[in-house]
Amino acid sequence: MKKKTSTIFTLALAAMLGMGAIEANAQQTRYKGTVTIHQKDGTKTSINESDLRQIGNTEDCVYAVTKQIQPQKYTDVDHVSFDWIAHEVESISLNYKRDISADELKQAVKDMRTQLENAQRAISSLRGSSIYGELSAHMYQFQNTLGPDCYVQYFCVPHSDFPYSNFELRSTYDLCKGFIGGPSAGFSRMKYDMAPTLNAEKIDYMPEIKAIYLTLFNYAAIENVDLFGPLTYYDYKENFDGLSFVYDRVKDIYYQAKADIDAAIECFKYYKDHRSEAYKKWIGIATGNYVGLRSSYDIDYSDLSVWIRFANSLKLRMAIHMSKVEPATAKQWAEEAVAGGVIENTTDEIGLFPYLFGVSHPLIEIMGWNDIVMGASFINLLQNLDHPYMKYLFTKNSIALEKSKQAVSGTSASAVTPKGSVYVGMRNGVTPGIGQTADANPYVGYSMLDRTYFAECNPPLYLMKVSEVNFLRAEGALRGWNMGGTAQSFYEQGIRTAYLEDRNSPIKEYVNYIDDYLNVDAPKGIAYVDPQGLTPDMPSVTKIGVKWNEGDSKETKLEKIITQKYIASFPYSYESWVDLRRTGYPKLFPILHPEHSDGTIKFGDPKVQTADNIMRRIPWVSDDPQTKEDIKATGIPALSEDTNNKPATDTQMQRLWWDVDAPNF
Repeated sequence: MKKKTSTIFTLALAAMLGMGAIEANAQQTRYKGTVTIHQKDGTKTSINESDLRQIGNTEDCVYAVTKQIQPQKYTDVDHVSFDWIAHEVESISLNYKRDISADELKQAVKDMRTQLENAQRAISSLRGSSIYGELSAHMYQFQNTLGPDCYVQYFCVPHSDFPYSNFELRSTYDLCKGFIGGPSAGFSRMKYDMAPTLNAEKIDYMPEIKAIYLTLFNYAAIENVDLFGPLTYYDYKENFDGLSFVYDRVKDIYYQAKADIDAAIECFKYYKDHRSEAYKKWIGIATGNYVGLRSSYDIDYSDLSVWIRFANSLKLRMAIHMSKVEPATAKQWAEEAVAGGVIENTTDEIGLFPYLFGVSHPLIEIMGWNDIVMGASFINLLQNLDHPYMKYLFTKNSIALEKSKQAVSGTSASAVTPKGSVYVGMRNGVTPGIGQTADANPYVGYSMLDRTYFAECNPPLYLMKVSEVNFLRAEGALRGWNMGGTAQSFYEQGIRTAYLEDRNSPIKEYVNYIDDYLNVDAPKGIAYVDPQGLTPDMPSVTKIGVKWNEGDSKETKLEKIITQKYIASFPYSYESWVDLRRTGYPKLFPILHPEHSDGTIKFGDPKVQTADNIMRRIPWVSDDPQTKEDIKATGIPALSEDTNNKPATDTQMQRLWWDVDAPNF
């Protein structure tokens, strides 16, 4: 931190708050403090940075624009002083070539025990842990099943009432303050629990642990900006202690995350050849105790090559995201990632294993509350492709379902659908019922995951699966990038490794059906029928098969890749929502009742979900006055800068930087 003074000059708000100095290196410095206008008669006017929008000078006066009042002119000015704190915004350094003994590392691990435990809690929060670091169904629900899981139509919430939480969910796109900000919780814990650890002095005695933490901090940041848009990334990353914070552009965060990832990879590579066995032993102990992620049950935590593959896989994911907005850079990043080594085997996957936490997958408890049922579009897609999951993963209707007296005209619903006779999902966007029992609310009786099987197969909470990496490489190859193989080979391998069951579980029904599935040539054409008749019959929107056909168009091949990636990602929805927004795939049912949104989402085509019916971001929700000011001062401008300075709004249909309204090819 350092003081800075200056004479009169024009200082735009964006430069002062978001970009720092006006000269070169503007994105590396931010100023906080007070500007004082000194007039020749001895009068002084001081304005705090948080209130100042703009200050400048003409030949005969100084003018200042504040948030509260109209521009003020000051004549006979002697000088203007800035009592300014310069906050340097830089990447967190990884001094991985530092000479560190095993004893120094051991002592640092002991001294930082509390901070390392905090960092571990931050990592667990990526998949729904409580503030105590334990996997929590309530937090998982808050982050996933009330929002993104429904935006991509994996699940639907069957009831509108949440009396214990004191909010009402009218339908899928409801802009409900009670939960809409929930998906930000993962990054919130990162900034509160991880940032202080990243900035601690003694973390530099364990640069490899710092590199893992830095990679995971950026993983969380990329997830967050893909959900909401611009983020107070640099301020939080450097543990900046201030009243107001600056929102950074999505593009800038992507580029900084890439730089951090590259630095972490170099750290891991240096470690392999330059550290003693005693040092590596203690890195293994620290990684096992204070990271909490693993690629398999039987792992050598001192082998950090898995983190090279994870970091490169994250870089590949980011490259695919930006393939339409910056195709040349995306190609470069993707090819670098593959050349450096990405996840290629199930033993390289990274995730949280609930069984090792002594708990079950959070979805099991959430199902027990009857807070989710399967989404109609997802089930219909699986039925039409005769997916292996339809053989064992879901339950049929748990109650007899009667055709409603309010049934819509033309529905083909039977008077009564007997208990256990059909696989049936709930249309996303339909008005939910009231109550969490099937007797009171028939939607609760729709299809759900088979809780017994789901519990027995111990599905991990993955951060990165090999199937995703294969589909990323398939799309890259389709775009003409050097991915080390063909689009077909990666596509088919992605399907083979797509199952959600624990790789070490003896129960893996999926593999029994995969050969037949890979040869599905065309969909079955099964229409969706709501047993209650409350929504019209919905013809299948799935027009593609599974089998790879080299003669297909690029667009059809992309649809196949993204559709299978969507299925493979289940139940992790964040990446699927990115794909849906940037490519329009997979083809899904339109989401009903968009009028419950903020007014920007449209009904679109009633036969298939279209771009104007897809929610494109989660708005910022805050009742904190200072946060509202920060959003106004730098959040909205950052949204605008990310989209070539088109007027931006804090709405559900605001496109993000990589979400380009353009053809896929």
